[in-house]
Amino acid sequence: MPSPADLSLDFSSLFQFLPVGAYRTSSAGVMLRANPALVRINGYDSEERMLADVNRASSDWYVRQGRRAEFRALLERDGFVRGFVSEVVRHEDGRRLWVSENAHAVRDASGTLLYYEGTVEDITAQMQAQEDLRASEERLRLLTQQIPGMVFVVHVADDGSTRYDFVSAGVQQIYGLTPDDVMNQPGILVRYRHPDDAPLFAEHIRRIHAGAPDRGFEYRIVLPDGTIRWLYRRADTVSHDATGQVRVGLLLDITDRKNAELALRESEALWKLALDGAGDGVWDWNIATGEEYVSPRILAMYGYADGDLMPRADELDALTHPDDIAQMQVDRQAHFEGRAPVYRNEHRVRCKDGRWKWVLSRGMVISRDDADRPLRMVGTHTDITELKAAEAQQRALETQLRESQKMEAIGTLAGGVAHDFNNLLAAILGNLALAREDVGPDHIAQESLAEINRAAIRARQLVQQILAFSRRQTQELQRQPLLPLVEDALRLLRSLLPAAVQLSTRLGHAPVPVLADATQVQQVLMNLCTNAWQAMDGQPGEITVALRVVQVDPAQALQLGNIDAGAYACLSVADNGPGMDEATLRRIFEPFFTTKAPGSGTGLGLSVVHGIVKAHRGVIAVHSAPGEGARFDVYLPLASDAAAADAAPPAAGPAPAPQAAGRHIVYVDDYEALVFLAARLLRKHGYRVSTFTSGEEALGWLQTHDDPVDLLVTDQNMPGMSGVELAQAVRRSRPGQRVAIVSGHVNEPLVQQAQAAGVTEVLGKQDSMDALAEAVRQLLEG
Repeated sequence: MPSPADLSLDFSSLFQFLPVGAYRTSSAGVMLRANPALVRINGYDSEERMLADVNRASSDWYVRQGRRAEFRALLERDGFVRGFVSEVVRHEDGRRLWVSENAHAVRDASGTLLYYEGTVEDITAQMQAQEDLRASEERLRLLTQQIPGMVFVVHVADDGSTRYDFVSAGVQQIYGLTPDDVMNQPGILVRYRHPDDAPLFAEHIRRIHAGAPDRGFEYRIVLPDGTIRWLYRRADTVSHDATGQVRVGLLLDITDRKNAELALRESEALWKLALDGAGDGVWDWNIATGEEYVSPRILAMYGYADGDLMPRADELDALTHPDDIAQMQVDRQAHFEGRAPVYRNEHRVRCKDGRWKWVLSRGMVISRDDADRPLRMVGTHTDITELKAAEAQQRALETQLRESQKMEAIGTLAGGVAHDFNNLLAAILGNLALAREDVGPDHIAQESLAEINRAAIRARQLVQQILAFSRRQTQELQRQPLLPLVEDALRLLRSLLPAAVQLSTRLGHAPVPVLADATQVQQVLMNLCTNAWQAMDGQPGEITVALRVVQVDPAQALQLGNIDAGAYACLSVADNGPGMDEATLRRIFEPFFTTKAPGSGTGLGLSVVHGIVKAHRGVIAVHSAPGEGARFDVYLPLASDAAAADAAPPAAGPAPAPQAAGRHIVYVDDYEALVFLAARLLRKHGYRVSTFTSGEEALGWLQTHDDPVDLLVTDQNMPGMSGVELAQAVRRSRPGQRVAIVSGHVNEPLVQQAQAAGVTEVLGKQDSMDALAEAVRQLLEG
């Protein structure tokens, strides 16, 4: 057996400069020597320290338990161990390393084991690199699993041969192959290419190898079962080496898209024909070239024949109305930029005969380039000329409705004011009449009282006009021919017209029966004619009055003011004066509106006409323009036989002689001046009168007194209890009590309520106290 000195000499010359660790151990496993590289691997600064620590260490330096036993078993079985890779822990500092070990047994000539020799290489960096590579490949695999299609890394040699370094699992969905199939057999994919596309594919690859950029290529493959699929392939060069280039690419299955495109091309002709048949013209605009196809339906819509127009978008745009071009371009741009999902615009187009048609244009961009710029747009044109006309008519009707509502509101206000003012005038005139009687006919104050009376009468006439405008004036509608009423009014009118104004008539001979108040209808004609000659402002002119029967259809009825369709009497007053502008036409029926000089008119003439016509369930239409005169058409419904029967006055019998003395009258009104005046006047006629200023006060007296009452006269509109409510309460305690209600606005609902309450009569508010006394007398006689 050699001595330790000999061993030391041998190791010093053999292992001193090895780049990997080397050692020798006894057959019993005691480490005898370690070279400097192994000392450094284990973290020691000297061989002595390392040998001392290793040989007395109780713990194994292998991380995985049992790894030392595996090493020894291999060594004993084979006599050597090669490339034994393990993770170990350094004894010096506990740091973990990866090492690769080689060892063999040294025996003498007789086969006796002398010792073991081995090497230890630190491969921690290599193992970390492998781990990093494995992690990177796993991330790549997971990433490519999320990408549709096949991701590949291919090495293309200068001679054109290929080697796939990576293929994603997406190849299974396209070809039915595994990634290993492709990487192990690089030429396998070539077998699947469609024969018709193989030359094109080869040319595409040739251009790329020549340096042209790869912008993608579409081609077909044929699977073993005969299925044909469309693929899109694109790859980019990422590196070069001495043998060729490495390209990373993507292969997508675009079969569904190709089938959809084919179906779209096959159906384009069908949908164009269908839209044409449905009345919508079709257009197809190539935005890039400016060419635009229009269907025969569009050409026919505008009166053009095939070949009359060049298939250019700018030529078709030239037919657009100048006022509509700006909005059309704004709407197009909004769709091009994605701010509007579809293009929609209404504009006018000049037809071949010069007429303008309204069209609704709708469309959508169906193709864009890589920069998202629009390339192709398709759409339709729909003729909406009639719809636009209907919308204009609707707007006119809405304007008319607003005007009607405004006039109704003004009428309500005016009627309320006139009603209260009428009560004041009634008190003034009544007390004035009593005062004139009290002072006697020869009194010096009679002249002043007469002037007061004339002024009050004029004021009352003004109030009557306001009440007529607000349709609150009491009317007496009777079935009567309109022609005689018009003729009577015209006879009076001829004497009033200035000499320079000529009056013409076209009345016919038909009587034209209507249900009307004769006085008010004549007032309508007088006001219209007076307004006509005053508009001429002293200049010569002509007024034409016409009367005819017309049939109003539903469309005309709606346009005139939502009246009922049917037969109407049309009374027209036309003049050749200066006419009116739109601003004046909108206000002519407003009360107190006038174009005359201050002091020349009240502005109530046409307002009164409007109120009277409405009260007769008619309508008035005005036609005028500056310089073209004006025409007012008054439509009154023709009277039916039923209306005649309803309007026929009852036959009057002989009236008994009045017996006023001792008759007891109860008079109720919330206006104290009228209460005082009525009591004084009725007492003057011999009646016994009890007066009250509220319904509640009158009811309390009637319920607590047994005095007989011949007639209860009450106002309808009072604060608190109304006249009808008072009548209902009184008849519960006095069932046979006669009750008369007085109102400034007698209408059908009031009459029905009064009849249900047992009221004897509903009277319109009288113009004078004498009229009240006469009405009371007639009721008592009846």
